[in-house]
Amino acid sequence: MGAPLRSRLQMDERRAQLIETGLELFGTRSYEDVSIDVIAERANVSKGLLYHYFGGKRAFYLEVVRNAARALLNATQTDPALPSLLRGLEAIQRYLDFVCDNAPQYAALVTGGLGADPEVAAIIEHSRMVFVGRILLELGLTEPRPIFRLALRGWIGGVEASSLEWLARRDVPRQTFVQMILMSLRATLTTAATLDPEAGVDLEEFAIPDIGSLSTAIASSPKANKDS
Repeated sequence: MGAPLRSRLQMDERRAQLIETGLELFGTRSYEDVSIDVIAERANVSKGLLYHYFGGKRAFYLEVVRNAARALLNATQTDPALPSLLRGLEAIQRYLDFVCDNAPQYAALVTGGLGADPEVAAIIEHSRMVFVGRILLELGLTEPRPIFRLALRGWIGGVEASSLEWLARRDVPRQTFVQMILMSLRATLTTAATLDPEAGVDLEEFAIPDIGSLSTAIASSPKANKDS
C-alpha cells in the first residue's frame, strides 16, 4: 500500500472516530452545551484538527446528523422477497434495533440540536421522507398522493417521539411496542385510503392479523426479544 493511500485511510479513520465522538456528545447534550473544546478533549485531538476536518462546530454537527441519518436508513433496509406485512415487521424490528444499539445517534438525529436551522431540518426531514417513500412504493403509489404523504409523515413523527419515550422508560415490552407501531400504521393507512379512495389502495395485503397471530409473528422474528 502506497504512502498516500495509507495516509488517506488514516485520515478517514480519524474522521470517523471524530464523528463517533460527536454522536456520543450531541446525543446526550444540547448543541449549546457542546463546545469545540469539549469535542477536542473527548476525542483527544487538537482543536486545530477539528477545524481542519470540518471547518467548525456547526459543520461538524451537520456531518454528525448526516451520518446518523445514513446509518438509520441503511439499517432499516429489508428483504424485498418477504411478504408486505413481514417486510414491515422486519423494518420496525430493524428500526428498534438501531434505536437500542445506537441511542446517541438516534437522539442526535431526531432531536435536531440546532432547532430551526434549515440545513439540519433538511437532513432530518429527508430521512423521514425516505421512509414515507418506501411505504408509498409498498402501496404501489408512484404518483403524488398528498393525503397518504401527510398521513405517513405524521405517523413517522409519532414513531420517533414514542421511540424516544420507550427508550427512556422501557416500561412497555418491546413486543407490545412493535405491535403498537404496526397497528397505528394500519390505522393511518386506513384513514388515508378512506379520505383518498381514488388512490385505489387495497389494504388487504397489509391486513394485520389478530392479536395472537401478530404476537406470534413478532416473537418469532429476528432479534424480537432484544431489549424487551
